[in-house]
This record gives sequence, structure tokens and C-alpha cells, in this order.
Amino acid sequence: MFSRLFGRISSDMAIDLGTANTLVYVQGRGIVLNEPSVVAIANVKNKKIVLSVGADAKQMLGKTPANITAIRPLRNGVISDFHIAEEMIKHFIQKVHNRKMFANPRVVICVPSSATEIERRAIQESAERAGARAVYLIEEPMAAALGAGISVTEPKGSMVVDIGGGTTEVAVTSLGGLVYARSIRVGGDIMDENIISYVRRTCSLLIGEATAERIKIEIGTAIKPASGIGKVIKIRGRDMVEGVPKEIEINEKQVAEALSEPITAMIEAVQEALEHTPPELSADIVDHGILLTGGGALLNNLDKLLHQATGLPVIVAKDPLNCVVLGAGKCLEEMHTMQDVLAEA
Repeated sequence: MFSRLFGRISSDMAIDLGTANTLVYVQGRGIVLNEPSVVAIANVKNKKIVLSVGADAKQMLGKTPANITAIRPLRNGVISDFHIAEEMIKHFIQKVHNRKMFANPRVVICVPSSATEIERRAIQESAERAGARAVYLIEEPMAAALGAGISVTEPKGSMVVDIGGGTTEVAVTSLGGLVYARSIRVGGDIMDENIISYVRRTCSLLIGEATAERIKIEIGTAIKPASGIGKVIKIRGRDMVEGVPKEIEINEKQVAEALSEPITAMIEAVQEALEHTPPELSADIVDHGILLTGGGALLNNLDKLLHQATGLPVIVAKDPLNCVVLGAGKCLEEMHTMQDVLAEA
């Protein structure tokens, strides 16, 4: 009786521990949490105290007093601050289960394909200390393929390009494994940084991460408008010359110029993957095309530019933002048949 009750209390979960956002899938319930991977820390008598996590903490980015810091504990898809990452995972587990007691689930966590053994171990230990009783790892491109509905266990080649906040994962799957995988440290965060740098360099205006992200979402594009400057939006920042707040306009053409470098790196990674793909699997990719997942897949005209560069069909997943966590959730729901794509950490 107790074991049955305990099983209901400690629902197993899958976590997409992303550089920008953390998503949590609970067995039998689906996606129950999607919050920024941000933690606000207060320094009190040389001790770090967690003030807030997720959406509340993100609102503090760039706006905190000297004794409070809003930080991202993950960089390029891997943990850069172990203690803060552990606190963040613990917070999300407790929030999902709405309790502080008995929340010790089995956890499936997504990791970049390029993560080292040390980085994988750090993720495992952080999850265990946060309350997980067993930790399984799945590589992000494999999870993305599963979440997009690809039958990865069949003897058929599929190419997935998962563009996250910290990394872009390019992989070819077949027979439940990764035939080829490469991770480059280019993603949504680098795009934001390039926009900030471009605005500073060409407009003499200092803007923050939130403004850069808004620019990317509202008028970001991989291809310059065929004629003119395209859509225009107003942004605010600090004038570098006068040192006072200022409002200017920025257009699609400018944003395309700002994003050209990271987008070129992504395309080159895809082209390199195609060069290293076995001929029989290449034929499958010609038939089925390249699948784009992750938040970066929503960048306007990226699929068109990738098609122009490769000559292959390019398909944006139906739910690109959630593909990775949905794939990890599928492994959780069907763990008895998904052992080949999971590894107990």
C-alpha cells in the first residue's frame, strides 16, 4: 500500500535543462513547466542565498542592486555553476510536485551530444542532490527527433538540426543511435550577443539582453529583405555619446546583417554533417529532408536559407520549442522499449 502511494507521490519526470529555458515533462501529465533557466542570488554576509528562480528571476536580469545577481547557471548547454544549477533543479522539482517532501522521481535529462564525461557527471550529480532517485541521460538531437515524431529505431537515416539557446546540435540518426553528431556553441544567446554588438557598433546605442531578444523574435530574419529595409521596430537603450536614454529604429535588413555570422556557422555545420554521412543514409535524407527543431528554428527564413545552401528539403518541426522535452518524455513513458537511447548516469 505504501509503495503504491509513494509511486503516485513521486511522479517521474523528463527535464530539458536548456541554456535559455528549462522545460519539465511529468509522466502521465505532459509538459507542466517552462521557465527561464535563471536564478537570482543575494549575497548576505558572504553567503549566497537564492531569492527567486525562473520567470521572476529573469525579470531581474540587468536590473539588480549590487548585492543581488541574476545569473544563468548553464552555458552552452552544460552546467557552469554546479551549486546554483542544483538549487534551480531542486526548485523546479518541488514546484512541479507542489511539495517539499517525498519528491524523489526518476529523471530523464537531455544533454548536448558534445558534453564530456565530466559535464555529464555534473548534470547527474546535480539532479541526484536535488532529489532524483535515478538519473538517465539522453542526447538532445535524439530527444528532438523523437519529439518530432521520427522513428529513430528504424534502419533509416534522419537529419536533425536542433538550435537551442547555447548550442546547435546537428545529428544523423538511424537504428536508435547517432550515426553522426556535432555540437557547435552557437545558438540563440550568440544571436542576441551579435545583435547587441551590431547596435553598439553601428548605432552607438547600448542595449540589454531582453531588448536584443525582442529584436530577434519580432524582426529577426536569416535573409535580407529582397527590396528595401523590411519591417521596422523602435528600441530603447543608452546613447554611448551623450550617456542618456535614447530611442531609435532598427529594421530587418540590419538584423539580418547582425545575424549573418552565427547563421553561417550553423549552415557550415550542416554541410559538414552531410559530407560525413554514409551514402545509404544520405539517400534517406534526400527523400525526407532536414528537420529543424529548437527555438532557433522559428527564425524567419532560416529554413529557406538552409534549403538554398544544401538543395535539400528543410522542414520546421510542428512544435520546435518543445521537441526535446517531448522526446525525453516519450522515453520516460516507454522506458522499457527505449533502453537503447537512454543511459543510466
